[in-house]
Amino acid sequence: MRAARLIRMVLLLQGRPVMTAAELARELEVSERTVARDAQALSEAGIPVYADRGRAGGYRLVAGYRTSLTGLARTEAEALFLSGLPGALRDMGLADAASAARLKASAALLPSLRDAPHTAAQHFHLDAPAWFHEPRTPALLPAIAEAVWEDRRITARYRRGRDDEVQRELEPYGLVLKAGVWYLCARVAAPDGGAFRVYRLDRFTAVEPAGTSGADEGRFVREEGFDLPAFWAEHAEEFARSILRTEVVVRVSPEGARLLPGVVDPASARRALGDPAGTDREGRVTVTLPVESEEVAHAQLRALGPEAEVLAPASLRRRMAADARRLAALYA
Repeated sequence: MRAARLIRMVLLLQGRPVMTAAELARELEVSERTVARDAQALSEAGIPVYADRGRAGGYRLVAGYRTSLTGLARTEAEALFLSGLPGALRDMGLADAASAARLKASAALLPSLRDAPHTAAQHFHLDAPAWFHEPRTPALLPAIAEAVWEDRRITARYRRGRDDEVQRELEPYGLVLKAGVWYLCARVAAPDGGAFRVYRLDRFTAVEPAGTSGADEGRFVREEGFDLPAFWAEHAEEFARSILRTEVVVRVSPEGARLLPGVVDPASARRALGDPAGTDREGRVTVTLPVESEEVAHAQLRALGPEAEVLAPASLRRRMAADARRLAALYA
């Protein structure tokens, strides 16, 4: 632990001309007294760290000194490319690796480029969770993330329904953060089938490494042609199609047509509007929409108010008519 902190201290001083004890203490999350002891230890080990006293004083390295400790470890390099997702890194337990990687990269930059990490952060920030949804970090995310990075099989218990749990041995290939929800893309270990599947992390109830008796025991060999972004895109499209099991027929005004992609599945709405069943003299178009269920369609289409008229099924039309009568009574 202390060795890692001493390396971080050297890298911090290499990246800046001078740092006060307070600044180092804040970066290293220690006391100023510990900073003084660490500086003394570095000096005794042959690292030219010295302190200037006075108002403009602080700790610095001898001019021209360069550490050779800037090589990135694999986990640090992988974490560096995810550093635009600080929350995700923290949730996966990779915040320290990313911090060390950024320090090493900064130390290797030319002095004129030392502000690159700061300026990049001021130009781009990714906020992954959707609006009005409080993100929840699954408790088992760090353990699963570690298995993903190490290509290690896991034995997991997964909740499929309210009272239905199954146990699977999985080869965890990759993690996906979609609108604040974490998913695991994994292959079911043979001989159970070997198929790739997607699991919501918040439905895992227990996870442990599979086969831990040896250094390489429990590791799996990744399928060479597996492409996580392509797999996820295909799965997402199939999932969207699979849940749209019901159809409704709706007549929408021009304003309703403009708003429709915002209240139902956007891709389905655009396809339906591109091939309408008919257009009346007032410019209203009749479209057939695939929806998840009549209940979901009822909740979605109410948002369009008088800009949409449900034609079928009759049961949904009756629901919308009942809503209209209640609204008329409220505003009479």
